[in-house]
Amino acid sequence: MTVSSSIEFDIPVPPSVVMEVLLDVESLPEWSGPHKSAEIVDEHDDGSPKTVKVSVSTAGISDDQTLSYTWTENSCTWDLVESKQLSAQHGTYTVTPKGDGSHVAFVLDIDLKIKLPGMIVKRGQKVAVETAKKGLTDECKRRV
Repeated sequence: MTVSSSIEFDIPVPPSVVMEVLLDVESLPEWSGPHKSAEIVDEHDDGSPKTVKVSVSTAGISDDQTLSYTWTENSCTWDLVESKQLSAQHGTYTVTPKGDGSHVAFVLDIDLKIKLPGMIVKRGQKVAVETAKKGLTDECKRRV
């Protein structure tokens, strides 16, 4: 069963800064608590991350995942290639200008291989959404 989460929020930095932070996937452990490590395996022709291995731990569940990334000028999308705990994952950050800053829409869909109580799944989703907002916002402000 797929579980979906989403959030929209504003960051007081230009979209280029937000995209710079997202492109720096190896910095994920610095601003995203659930991410314990992130390593770029290979890149697209333009140098953007294509395949990334991450170790994550949230709601008491640890997992090593391989993700496939696609990029546009204003978005970052990833899909699960391999995982021990998930059968599917699809995430997207979409960044649009808003005044002098940015508006960010974050969507995360996951499908677990194992059955877990709904409360644990919801807690994990809440951490992901809170990290997307607070962690990304703080990291973007730090870089300007």
